[in-house]
Amino acid sequence: MRNWKNLFKRKGYILALLILAVLFFYPFIFFGRLPIPADTIVGMYYPWKDYVWSGFKSGVPFKNPLITDPVRQQYVWRDLAVKSIKKGELPLWNPYSFSGTPLLANFQTAAFYPLNILFFFLPFPFAWGILVVLQPLLSGIFLYLYLRYFRLSKFSCFLGALVFSYSGFAIAWLEWNTIGHTVLWFPLILSAYENLLKKISLKWVLILIAAEVSSIMAGHLQVLFYIFIVSNLYLLVRIIQITHKERLKRNLLIRVIKKYLPFFLIGIFVFTITSIQWLPTIQFISQSARLSDQGSWMKDGWFLPWQNLIQFVVPDFFGNPTTGNYWGVWNYGEFISYIGVIPLIFSFYALLFRRDKKTLFFGVITLTSLTMALPTYPGKLIYQLNVPFISTSQPTRLLSVVSFGLSVLTALGFDVWIKDKSLKKTLYSLFIPIATLIIGWLVVYIPSIFQFSITTENLYISKRNLILPTFTFLISICVLTVYSVFKKSYGSVFKIVIGLIIIFDLFRFGWKFTSFSKTEWLFPETRLIQEIKNDKENARFMTDDRRILPPNFAAYYQIQDVAGYDPLYLNNYAQLISAWERDLADITPINFNRILNPVRFDSFIPDLLGVKYLMSMQSLKPKKLALIARDGDTNLYRNLNAFPRAFFIENIIRTKTIQEEVEYIYALKENLRKTAVTSEDVELLPQKLLPNESVNITYYSENKVILKTLSISPHLLVLTDIYYPSWKVYINGQVSKIYKVDLLFRGVLVPAGKNTIEFKINLI
Repeated sequence: MRNWKNLFKRKGYILALLILAVLFFYPFIFFGRLPIPADTIVGMYYPWKDYVWSGFKSGVPFKNPLITDPVRQQYVWRDLAVKSIKKGELPLWNPYSFSGTPLLANFQTAAFYPLNILFFFLPFPFAWGILVVLQPLLSGIFLYLYLRYFRLSKFSCFLGALVFSYSGFAIAWLEWNTIGHTVLWFPLILSAYENLLKKISLKWVLILIAAEVSSIMAGHLQVLFYIFIVSNLYLLVRIIQITHKERLKRNLLIRVIKKYLPFFLIGIFVFTITSIQWLPTIQFISQSARLSDQGSWMKDGWFLPWQNLIQFVVPDFFGNPTTGNYWGVWNYGEFISYIGVIPLIFSFYALLFRRDKKTLFFGVITLTSLTMALPTYPGKLIYQLNVPFISTSQPTRLLSVVSFGLSVLTALGFDVWIKDKSLKKTLYSLFIPIATLIIGWLVVYIPSIFQFSITTENLYISKRNLILPTFTFLISICVLTVYSVFKKSYGSVFKIVIGLIIIFDLFRFGWKFTSFSKTEWLFPETRLIQEIKNDKENARFMTDDRRILPPNFAAYYQIQDVAGYDPLYLNNYAQLISAWERDLADITPINFNRILNPVRFDSFIPDLLGVKYLMSMQSLKPKKLALIARDGDTNLYRNLNAFPRAFFIENIIRTKTIQEEVEYIYALKENLRKTAVTSEDVELLPQKLLPNESVNITYYSENKVILKTLSISPHLLVLTDIYYPSWKVYINGQVSKIYKVDLLFRGVLVPAGKNTIEFKINLI
């Protein structure tokens, strides 16, 4: 019994964080509901809407239409990567989206994230749920341990950890299973820095390496960049502080360098280990349409709108996507960084009344990050100067740093508040929250004062959503005031009350936003999907309606789709889709906003791409289509004019520019079956195709394609798979050259006779 008491005394708050994680995820842990928005699959899209699921005859009600990305991107990509690794292969290529695109090079795949080990011992959906649970749990534990290094009270550390784990930013990105995992290692990295600055030890070197590798591999490049900047700035500041304390005036710079050198060497080692991820990513970025498809940084919602600062006090002032009444600037998830009413008060208390270097550092980092996330002059300057990488990144993700900084400030603020319990100082800390609430109430009752245009319906939404935060705030003021007056009395009771208010505040917000779905809703098969899967000819697929099987869904079923949804996609493919959507030989970039979903089936482009299947909600009667199945409102057609996936051509047309190449493609159309167009240096005399010459695909997988050919004379073989520099070709075991033909396909010069052509993809 004594051992249990000692354990609780030493580890009580860590156990409390574990209990809170179980409580928050009770629908998953006790009822088997997955923390992933699978309800949007069967509730929003066809062909699933043609079915009755779980007895919902009028359709499955979906909770949060804003967070479809986890099922449209992260879950699908991780599933593909894990399946490939289980086969003993590197997950290099994804033939199921964008007619073919890099997989490992897509940073969000998180293919080598260390915690992916769970997928090898548990069913994939359950392991995915465990990874979601681990985000707030590990975030809280790591920050708690880091804050304890500052010798703060245990309860102060617990509050900071609680806020970090369940802040608005953490909840908004929880089910992505990438951003949260990238961030959660941050406090462990800082803990490793502190311990290694005190004494270099193998234990903490290994912990630092593991934490940095995990953060890099977790799957979100932009947030990783912010963590890298802040952590290295922290390290530099701490080294300067420690060196300055040594009171040696000579060789200050040399001593700083000596202290930094071990961390630099560890960093080199970490970047070497993780090069398997970032080297392919750099290559992919160089080949992508990233620069032309990010939209204007001057559009609404690129920065955190000034008016959305009210969400730090009233998170749902503009409504909430889960209740279908959000009326603010798009999108809610990018702008929310709510940490709770009481934690915000303690954060201001730290900024105003705590005088130490820790508070100064995290205060400056927090305020700087918030300034850069807002449409301020410093924030806009980066985009005006077109700074590489940063200028293509949305600044609202800086709220990850803001949330972390506010969590640390919460702990620092409570730690100093509990010591002096000054009522006067507490009232000063309440000024900004009180002013914010007053402004909110004035807006809903007298909007004309602020020249704020708002409809009656939206006024009602804001008014209703002001009530609970105001009530929580008033209760919090009462509790803080009472404890300030009674000073030392009822300390334990006070802590319990404060903790319960914060937990109620954050969990209410978190439960409202987070989806929990039945397992059977997660990518169930339908008859039409099974019909396409039964085709063994590696046929491509498309839809003519964005409500049907949206981009990347087909990848889960390993159906090759012409559509795709990803911040990175190949520039050449974007050029082809631009021309396809316009039905003109015009490859001027279109802002697809990361989603390429061509729907024009009356073009020759789907024939060229080998699109054999079309799903539609219309009754189509073109000669090239044959209806083969129908399920509810969804029809499945076969394209009778689809090009074979690989074929010989008779003639090559050489061009000088890509634009000229596209013009020839549009001029030739169906004749591309016998003529290829290229701007590359390839020479081949025209050769008539003979009936007994053949091309057969004998093996097709994600990373390898094998063909057997028979030809009387040399020919150019066209494989209508997407050209990418990492692909290599071998003819009868000998390395050959891949030419880019017809804008984006692979062409190979094949000698006469019987040949084995093998395409393989390398890491880079």
